[in-house]
Amino acid sequence: MATDTVRGARKFGRYSLLVAVAAIVLFPIYAVLLQALKSGADAFDHPRSLLPVDLTFDTIRSAWTAGNLGKLLMNSLFVSTVVTIGVIVTSLLAGYAFAFLNFPLKKIVFAIYLSTMLVPGEVTVVINQRTADSFGWLNTYQGLIVPSLASTFGVFLVRQVFLQIPKELREAAALDGVGHLRFLYEVAAPLSRPTLGALGLFTFLGTWNAYLWPSQVVNDNAHRTIQLGLERLKTPNDISKFNLVTGGLVVAALPIFIMLVVFQRQLVRGLTAGAVKG
Repeated sequence: MATDTVRGARKFGRYSLLVAVAAIVLFPIYAVLLQALKSGADAFDHPRSLLPVDLTFDTIRSAWTAGNLGKLLMNSLFVSTVVTIGVIVTSLLAGYAFAFLNFPLKKIVFAIYLSTMLVPGEVTVVINQRTADSFGWLNTYQGLIVPSLASTFGVFLVRQVFLQIPKELREAAALDGVGHLRFLYEVAAPLSRPTLGALGLFTFLGTWNAYLWPSQVVNDNAHRTIQLGLERLKTPNDISKFNLVTGGLVVAALPIFIMLVVFQRQLVRGLTAGAVKG
């Protein structure tokens, strides 16, 4: 009886801790959502602003119209989709080469390639911007997409999964006349599907949320992404519209939220695959 009481108390304590942590994590999201669903005047009325009353979609509608968010969402969707496909393809090809092919100095080349992860992306922004400018890629989709088509982390992740595929399987396929590309397409890629799903999700979310690089290569309305467009919603001199940015944030975050809910299992499976063998 005493054992059951202690066990119940421990279970209650664990769940209480989880609820407290969840409340701390979710409260900022709750506050932002309420700000987006209130008028400018009601958003200033504290602490009533944190209560689910006087809700309206007028702020979100105003943000959609003022920021031309439909066009921005389509730009971000296009850029994020193309970059995601490109990263998956380049990661598959490079990961396969480092896992299955034999060429001189392979380990050294891979170590040098991997060392680029130690260089912060901010360090290369200026030189990359000048390179894009020399190619005439400013205010173009090429400037937004091409520099992000390869990912060191993606290559490393895919290589780790490919290393778990028995070399005997590749050798048997070679005896049957199966080439590298066919083996990659029919055997290696399907076996790494969970990892590719997680990599694709990470890449899409990272590209969708990117601000620094797009701000360096795009300053026209035709190619502006959603993160750059939110900046146009700032109205510091108009208190009644100060939460337009919050309304835009909710619109911009909705696709990300949907993807995380739909693909959360794929994300967990992909992150736990191929993490032990090197």
